[in-house]
Amino acid sequence: MKILVVGGAGYVGSHTVKLLMASGHEVWVFDNLSRGHRECVPEGRLIEGNLLDRALLIQVMRDKEIEAVMHFAAFALVAESVQHPAMYYQNNVTATFELMEAMRAAGVWRFVFSSTTATYGEPEKMPISESTPQKPINPYGFTKLVVEKALEDYAKAYGFGVACLRYFNASGAAADGSIGEDHDPESHIIPIVLQVALGQRDKITVYGTDYPTPDGTCVRDYIHVEDLATAHLAALLKLAPNSVLKMNLGTGVGHSVQQVIEACRNVTGHPIPSVVGDRRPGDPACLIADSSLAQRELNWNPKYITIESIVETAWAWHKSHPRGYST
Repeated sequence: MKILVVGGAGYVGSHTVKLLMASGHEVWVFDNLSRGHRECVPEGRLIEGNLLDRALLIQVMRDKEIEAVMHFAAFALVAESVQHPAMYYQNNVTATFELMEAMRAAGVWRFVFSSTTATYGEPEKMPISESTPQKPINPYGFTKLVVEKALEDYAKAYGFGVACLRYFNASGAAADGSIGEDHDPESHIIPIVLQVALGQRDKITVYGTDYPTPDGTCVRDYIHVEDLATAHLAALLKLAPNSVLKMNLGTGVGHSVQQVIEACRNVTGHPIPSVVGDRRPGDPACLIADSSLAQRELNWNPKYITIESIVETAWAWHKSHPRGYST
């Protein structure tokens, strides 16, 4: 299949591109490189452009005879979305509508959308299933929910086949060490903890130890980036016109902040000093996925279940790329 991966120079997008090409698909990456990395895109596969340029998108889809679009190009920092909501509405909503309209004009109907657990807000019950009410508490989560709702309408009215994949804490790196995680600023806990092991930080701050969890620190469901990629491919192959798939992607296993830090100590052999800080506003105590629907409908099961196995791949990447793609 000929696939346009929008945001394919980013973290999850680049790992999905790697899998798609290994599976024999013809892949093109559309990215403005504002937060992605040219270095992680296979040679000759990158098309630089802005999603607000509908004419360019239509031209690319027609010229490359695109049959499906995977959309990863979103701003995804919760605090930034609160401080700069205009950025998030323009990039995550307006730009996505331009992409959807370009698809309509080019006759492309398959759409796999990178969504998020942030659409659920602060659920009262765990694990989180697809029937959990979606009540986002920040602009980031709300922009993703707006696009989900729009895609439902496009599926009904225009024949789109849509998959909205709501994933939990993306983590890890490619097993072969070729690509990994490189954000600026970094907001994910595993690479931040590993920066201590690399000597780039003095310590890790644990934001709150008085949550109603076994050790008092926040619990999250960490899903390996390669497992996310396999789910995206499986969802793509499942698409049918006038249909919408909505699925959570996680392991169904929660790990606390303290458990993540301890796993990083075990894997790296570094003591990784930690200090306790105040709770951060809006941090739910626990977020764990019920991914049984994806497992059943996509015949998908994550390979990386233990937090140590995830950290091992991340550590291999960060050791060989201590400054990310700039090294």
